[in-house]
Amino acid sequence: MVRDGIYYGLAFILAAALVGWFVPVLAVIPLLLAAFFLWFFRDPERVIPADPGAVVSCADGKITDVSVIQADGKPRTRISIFLNVFSVHVNRSPVSGVITSLDYKKGQYLNAMDEASAELNEQNICTVRTDDGHDVVFKQIAGLLARRIVFTGKAGDRVARGQRIGLIKFGSRCDVILPAEAEITVKIGEHVSGGSSILAKLPIHAGGAVAMESGSVR
Repeated sequence: MVRDGIYYGLAFILAAALVGWFVPVLAVIPLLLAAFFLWFFRDPERVIPADPGAVVSCADGKITDVSVIQADGKPRTRISIFLNVFSVHVNRSPVSGVITSLDYKKGQYLNAMDEASAELNEQNICTVRTDDGHDVVFKQIAGLLARRIVFTGKAGDRVARGQRIGLIKFGSRCDVILPAEAEITVKIGEHVSGGSSILAKLPIHAGGAVAMESGSVR
């Protein structure tokens, strides 16, 4: 479980005890809220695929877009994942490699299903360079309800495929932006699980190496 869930859960359990002291029947409300937050901040273990070149999902949710975009003057493929309030909200690195850049942008809180949210909403943009030389961009995008984006890494850190690297509280969106030559293995409408579902396969260059670290590293 994410530590935030313990804090929220304990706070509402305390509130339930205080309310129950005066009006016992009303204690059920904060107890239900405590149960919800303990469930919401769940952090299940995942089996991380070891397939060479695999790009795993950075989040649990539904694929809402697979499209070609322009980034830095080059065609790239964007895969968008929508997280509703019932999804696991722990985020994981889609690939193994080194974080080469981080860019946190303040912005709006449009509905994460809105196409404009990819550019206008508050977001954290992380670029990871794989051991095979591919640059993979991972965006944590705030939604209508999400008001806090958490990212635990910094530029220069090495991350493993499927490693826990952050959290977005409540409904939100995650985008993975890949080189145009990536082979996409998911389609719109498909539900994916962070760290275990394969979104795409990156080509393996001659002489390249892909690290296969365990995604259970915290």
